[in-house]
Amino acid sequence: MKVKESNIYSELYGKDLFSIREASLWASEYLKKNVTESNISYLIQYGKVKKIGKNGSTVISRNDLRNYYESFHGKREVDWKSKLGDDLNWHLSFEQYKESDTTKHVHRLHPYKGKFIPQLVEYFLDSHTDEFKKQNYFHKGDIILDPFAGSGTTLVQANELGMHAVGIDVSAFNVLISNVKITSYDLKDIHNEIATITIALKHFLADSKTVAFEQVLLEKLGEFNTKYFPSPEFKRKVHLKEIDEEKYGEEKAKEFLPVFKRLVKQFEIELLQRDADGFLDKWYLQHVRNEIEFVFNLVKKIKNQNTKKIVSIILSRTIRSCRATTHADLATLKEPIASTYYCAKHGKVCKPLFSILSWLERYSKDTIQRLEKFDSLRTNTFQYCLTGDSRTIDIFKELEKRNVELFKLAKKKKINGIFSSPPYVGLIDYHEQHAYAYDLFGFERKDELEIGAMEKGNGREARNLYAKGIADVLNNCKKFLIDDYDVFLVANDKYNLYPTIAENAGMKIVNQFKRPVLNRTEKDKGAYSEIIFHLKQK
Repeated sequence: MKVKESNIYSELYGKDLFSIREASLWASEYLKKNVTESNISYLIQYGKVKKIGKNGSTVISRNDLRNYYESFHGKREVDWKSKLGDDLNWHLSFEQYKESDTTKHVHRLHPYKGKFIPQLVEYFLDSHTDEFKKQNYFHKGDIILDPFAGSGTTLVQANELGMHAVGIDVSAFNVLISNVKITSYDLKDIHNEIATITIALKHFLADSKTVAFEQVLLEKLGEFNTKYFPSPEFKRKVHLKEIDEEKYGEEKAKEFLPVFKRLVKQFEIELLQRDADGFLDKWYLQHVRNEIEFVFNLVKKIKNQNTKKIVSIILSRTIRSCRATTHADLATLKEPIASTYYCAKHGKVCKPLFSILSWLERYSKDTIQRLEKFDSLRTNTFQYCLTGDSRTIDIFKELEKRNVELFKLAKKKKINGIFSSPPYVGLIDYHEQHAYAYDLFGFERKDELEIGAMEKGNGREARNLYAKGIADVLNNCKKFLIDDYDVFLVANDKYNLYPTIAENAGMKIVNQFKRPVLNRTEKDKGAYSEIIFHLKQK
């Protein structure tokens, strides 16, 4: 990658060592995109480039920084196209967006596997055109349908763009997440209820030995990790393969374990629960479970129903983060853990959580900030997510019960089209990923109605059932669409099922956009693509 020197940056190009600010300026010109000082600090912190001390300041080598970028930037596109095909549309990678952009405002009110980023929805719904999207498909005031609503991304983006939207999902918890995101709140009431609950929880913990236990444990861990896992030196040595991370980490975790056991005995800490019948019994330490029940009983007493729902989501998000597992396995649980352990994610010895208080406070503050941000963008439009099976649901009949204004509008205008990401074949268990919430709130699970359920696998029979299920959804939903509808379905069609699905739904694929999916999971960074199928009436 060759860089042309400019008058502004010529002095930087002649330097061998950069301050963090100078490095951000140089990298921005080198990559032709904005590289912040925080981006440079991240590279130093995680051992991607070497930190050099000079006169008490942090500097880094220009060659070290350039070598890092040359090993990755610009080469990923070439590499992925060689693996996935030259028809890969890198324009739809949205790699220019930071994570804070792809999880903006209410989109991160609660974790959810398998959701698409809001920029993808916005790209196809908004009014812009470019060399790839040559026409507008939807306009302000239109009604959009998402029959696989998931966590409500389409509904939220429709609101931002001045469009109405209807969602449908078979999962009661998914519907709660979706509707919570697009509801308008009395933020003062939320703040007051959260403050009341937090104070009550602190009083509940006042006589608990867990607080003192964690304080001492954190002190001991801090001393141990500073000695054996200094940052960023340790991570850099791992990056350069000077240390066998797995072996070294396991050895040091065993070395610290007697300290942990001694503190557990000293403070009389209860670890895993004796009974493990339900999810909450198996995956939470006893002290955490006691706090969950205490807070949940307070949430149930909240009078304002909208406030009660959003605080329930805060509690759900909190308890998800407090499961007795390693940080690396939080998204995909393996075995409950009740002791300290080496954490590959953080490069040090970590501990399970013994209290929900800090996470409850963190997520409460974060949620209010996100709601405030979305309020500043909100348009005067209607969105609602229905609970039901998209293969059979009478959309207008159910809307009339749940949202009269949106029902009247949809009945009069009909729905303009669909933007949705159907489930994949045998990939995600959409109910089980939120098992803690179903267990706590007592929602009825409808696992048997999932299309492409994980437990059914991805064999021939499972694929045939999946194709029939998606076609049945489209056949049912198109009864509520205008004649000249546009349907966009986001899918990784590795089994080439969507031509058959379109045929069985009386539709035709008029276009398709193949896009790279960057950083799709916490662990899988490999080359992966999905297709946005554009379907119309046959």
